[in-house]
Parts: sequence; C-alpha cells; structure tokens
Amino acid sequence: MTKAIIYRCFSFALLWWVLAEGRLDAWWLGAVAVAAATWASLRLAPPGQRQVSLPGLAGFLAFFLRNSLRGGVQVAFLALRPDPGLRPATLEVSVSLPAGAPRVLMLNTLGLMPGTLGVRLDGERLKLHVLDVRLPVAEEARALEAHIARMFGLSK
Repeated sequence: MTKAIIYRCFSFALLWWVLAEGRLDAWWLGAVAVAAATWASLRLAPPGQRQVSLPGLAGFLAFFLRNSLRGGVQVAFLALRPDPGLRPATLEVSVSLPAGAPRVLMLNTLGLMPGTLGVRLDGERLKLHVLDVRLPVAEEARALEAHIARMFGLSK
C-alpha cells in the first residue's frame, strides 16, 4: 500500500509539474490537487487490482493511434464527398472482457474512434452506432478487445 501511495503521488506530482509548466508558485494548489488525486485513485482503483502490462499498454496505444488516424482520414474523405452515401446503423458486438475497467475502456475507446460510438453495454453485448455499416467495425472491435485483454494481462 505504501509503495502504491508513493508511486501514485509521484505520478500525479509529475503530471502537475507538466501542467503548471514547472512554475513553483503553482505548487500550493498543486499539493492539494496531488493529494486529492492520490486519494481518489486509491479509492477508485485500490492497489492489487488489475495490473497493466507495459508492453500491452504500448501495443494498445499504437493500435489506437494507428486506427484513429486511419479512421479520421476515412471519415474526412466521406464528409468531403458530394454524396457520401453513408449507411448509418446500430450494431451489436459480443464482449468477452471481464466487467469493470477493461469493458469500460473498450466502450470509451470505441467512442473516440472516428465513425463509431458506443451506445450501450448490456452484460456481454455492446451496442454501437456506426457511421457506415459497410466499415469493418466488428473486426476492429474484436482487435481492440484483444489489445485491451493483453494490456490487462488477460488471456486473449
């Protein structure tokens, strides 16, 4: 527990230092923010729960950035066409990730990917709104799920 407090406090202090651009006169507020963030993180994600794999995190970030850029370009081209011929739809995808942080991360990540929005998560079913039903959204969702599983050290 002590190790987690020190690590999180240091991480939030480093984040505050970056946000405050290294200014020392902002530390009176920074100390309060760091203490509050550390306390909240310990309450919301107690130590000993799921650990994040650093190689898995790197793979997830690479996947997310690559697909965000590709999807953004794809959506921009669709938007600039005189008749985009979009076929919006609502799809359902099954999710095998355990409840909690992995599923929530998947839902929120899909909402950040261009052309896709997570609408509802009911147990094992994820309802998605997609810009065009012809896009390979289900395959991308399965690939995202695999990256999240690796990041959380789950067998997938």
